[in-house]
Amino acid sequence: MADAREANRRRLRRLTEMDRHGAVGAASAGLKLHHTMHQGPGSIALRTRPFVEASTDGKSALSRLVLPRGVALRFYLLAIFDAQCRLLPGSSWANQRPLSGQRGCWSDFIAIDGAYDGRSRTYMPETKQIRDGGDLRVRQIKSALTTLEGLGPSEALVTVPRDRNGRRLFQEFSLMKETGRGVHQTPDTYSVPALDQPAEATFTVPSDFFLNGWIQVLNPSEIATWLILQYLSQWAANAHAYRGVYLYGRARINRFGIKRDAWEDGCQRLFSFGLIHPPHSSALVPNSRKRYEPYRWQVDNKALCSDAMEVCLRELTIRQRDLERQVVQRSQPDIDPSDAESN
Repeated sequence: MADAREANRRRLRRLTEMDRHGAVGAASAGLKLHHTMHQGPGSIALRTRPFVEASTDGKSALSRLVLPRGVALRFYLLAIFDAQCRLLPGSSWANQRPLSGQRGCWSDFIAIDGAYDGRSRTYMPETKQIRDGGDLRVRQIKSALTTLEGLGPSEALVTVPRDRNGRRLFQEFSLMKETGRGVHQTPDTYSVPALDQPAEATFTVPSDFFLNGWIQVLNPSEIATWLILQYLSQWAANAHAYRGVYLYGRARINRFGIKRDAWEDGCQRLFSFGLIHPPHSSALVPNSRKRYEPYRWQVDNKALCSDAMEVCLRELTIRQRDLERQVVQRSQPDIDPSDAESN
């Protein structure tokens, strides 16, 4: 309980700071401008394996990017969004924007809360080196590129060239396909999936996920859970429409590489944010879930039209109040009914 309360408090603090500076609104505005200028698609296609669905070793790139810190998963998805807004299906990716310094740079697409000092409980404390939000966003992007490249020689989702001294030239990074760099000498540079090619398994996510701030406010485990549910809702469309989709423990581990805590917590938070809901048949009947029957969920893409920051701040504030109330109730001693009557 204490861990959940503290984690929720930290998350509220970060979102409140981002909201105070309009960080999510600014990043979303940049993405909307980019989407409008290039007449971007209504949905973004993602290759399924081994990005979302694990390969034979039970690991997926998605599960490996469920990290407590950093923006690696978020940046990779934003880079794919950028590519599909400006490139035709089958076109290969080329980096056309700087990390920072110009309007429409990569750092404009990322929202963060800033540096927090635990002792003073303040943001952006003074340091010897002058820094601002832009500097911190660039650091986060460089860290994300390092993480994405470090997935493995053939699994890397980006490649970053080096100079003569071995220093990374982050500005010149190249985006790889969801399948990774590959085993050949020539890297498998990202190209926009052609949806009419059945040999290349894909699923789609609505562009509103990027445009209305959800990509910025959901944590990595929630993004991973949401992507898996999006994939399952399209892979088993009929079942999703009538009974919802689910994951057994073995399938969750072997097929998607997602741990139980990350999955269950992700589902509960997505449910509270309105992005998923139980099937209507079970939602109307209390305690209708049979023992050992997995939870079933239906994805609600209409909810993506809502402002992500507004929804998350509201729901996490309500959750914090509930957690605080539970702590108070547990701290109160139990009163014996006979003692209460005698008094």
